[in-house]
Amino acid sequence: MSAPSAAEQRLKLRTELRKARTRAGLSQRQVAKMMEWSPSKLLRIESGEVSISVNDLRPLLAIYEISDRRKIDALLDLARGSRKMPFSEYRDVFRSEFLQFLALEASASIARYFNSLQLPRLLQTEEYARAIATAYGSGPTLSDIDERRLEAQISRQDMLQAEDCPELFFILDESVLHRQIGGPGVMRAQLQRLAELSKHPKVTIKVVPYTVGAHPGIQGPFTLFEFASEEMPDSLYLETPRNPSSPSDKPEETRRFLELFWQLEDLSVSGDMELLMHRLIQRMDEGHDDLAALLEEPSPE
Repeated sequence: MSAPSAAEQRLKLRTELRKARTRAGLSQRQVAKMMEWSPSKLLRIESGEVSISVNDLRPLLAIYEISDRRKIDALLDLARGSRKMPFSEYRDVFRSEFLQFLALEASASIARYFNSLQLPRLLQTEEYARAIATAYGSGPTLSDIDERRLEAQISRQDMLQAEDCPELFFILDESVLHRQIGGPGVMRAQLQRLAELSKHPKVTIKVVPYTVGAHPGIQGPFTLFEFASEEMPDSLYLETPRNPSSPSDKPEETRRFLELFWQLEDLSVSGDMELLMHRLIQRMDEGHDDLAALLEEPSPE
């Protein structure tokens, strides 16, 4: 069995510290005052957004009256291991919440993504991703920070070539496949990329068609992570325009969105996704997906 990842160790430490504080009968505000921290620092440690140093952890364990040597050593080891998070070299351009998302994604055994506005980032070509980043920006070229974010996004896709690639399930709203982000050339290459990825042994891509009408996914994009370790709770992220939200690992929420994902799977079209993508490319080449062109056609007499 492989060693637990930094994300797994951080979440386990977070859980242990929450339990210890509760057993000690202390509030977060009381502990922060005793440690001479801002309340937000303890909140971020207990949410897993930031790590805690060994030097900070020792007095915190004393406050919680943890004296068992083996327990202390185990928690200190978790603190050391949790500081080696993936993508930490991008901490200057991403919020800690998004770095945590990236760490969980890298540690998950199963990841499920639903998106209704754009392709999930793991599926995007660099040109497609650049077009989206440019749309968010204030000019025709990307800033140095945006270039670094784009670099990180492309690096995330390395997991697709890894031997331990998690099982990845993607559900797209049909509109995502027709929205020509970056123009016809970029979108054609993107659809070709989807055709290739549909043959990946660990990747499943499904599409909810227009004909379904209103469906549960209309409430917005979301991501679910599941882990091989029983000690790791499932994590839910709701998408925002820029980055995923803070995670939720409340069983009732993760279960509800897992059931929602299954509903969307049942509503999705079945069949050969590679063939579907090639037919969409053909339709683009024939001009069938150009709404503006349809409006320019003469009205019937």
